Amino acid sequence: MPWYAADSGCRLWYEDHGAGTPLVLVHGWCMSSAIWRLQQEGLAGTFRVITIDLAGHGQSEPSSDGFDLSECVRDIAGLMEYLRLDHALLAGWSLGSLIVLDAFAHVRKRLAGLILVAATPRFTKGGDFPHGLSRSEVDGMTSKVRRSISRARAGFTGRMFAAGELDEPSLALMVENILASVPLPDTDAALQALDVLVDTDLRDRLGLIDLPTLIVNGDSDVICLPLASDFLARHIRSAYRKVLAGCGHAPFLTQSRRFNVYLEEFRGMVSGRAN
Repeated sequence: MPWYAADSGCRLWYEDHGAGTPLVLVHGWCMSSAIWRLQQEGLAGTFRVITIDLAGHGQSEPSSDGFDLSECVRDIAGLMEYLRLDHALLAGWSLGSLIVLDAFAHVRKRLAGLILVAATPRFTKGGDFPHGLSRSEVDGMTSKVRRSISRARAGFTGRMFAAGELDEPSLALMVENILASVPLPDTDAALQALDVLVDTDLRDRLGLIDLPTLIVNGDSDVICLPLASDFLARHIRSAYRKVLAGCGHAPFLTQSRRFNVYLEEFRGMVSGRAN
């Protein structure tokens, strides 16, 4: 698969599978494009599935300018321009949802809609937004990364799933294998990405989103809280909501078939709207 030369000078790894409606998938914190394997396999018959490793994650090089939201937005916009995508669906999971929300104004001309998965407009709670994690929880994540990024990520992935969600042995093994295929990110990039989660508040952008937006979350997510998805659904015009019972932070892994059907249904709806 090819590399994309970002404006920052670093090389970013991306993969391009299938044919059809372009679907760009942006991963979350401490992850990589490998997390989308079940979408690459399950949707390539109806979508052109494009996944990217953010700077310092997966196989992508760290940016000499450091990992920040504005550079991630430029990278996504640049890749979409480079690939000449049109009528695309842009999807972001967790940290990726913040990148997608911030990128919207820059790539709107190339989009048919947005998909927000386990999403939030603000990761930390405070003031008039109680639907996030406390600053002390994020500070704890930072301390763990500094001590051992491998242990920090293991602790994070352990919180991604609800009680009983991985009880079925074959599902648990499949999820374990997918997570094991995700390379550890550059430590500095992981720390800087936590800063992005702490500092970003995109609530004022939600009213500007004027394309259909699918919001998907698990009802037992303890990382990006379900109430944050509620907030998004109330503040984005033409929002469509799907909630997966018994799921935590990664419904596209544990309920991949249903999740993929939601994306296919959304594609059909957006296509019909465009016609």
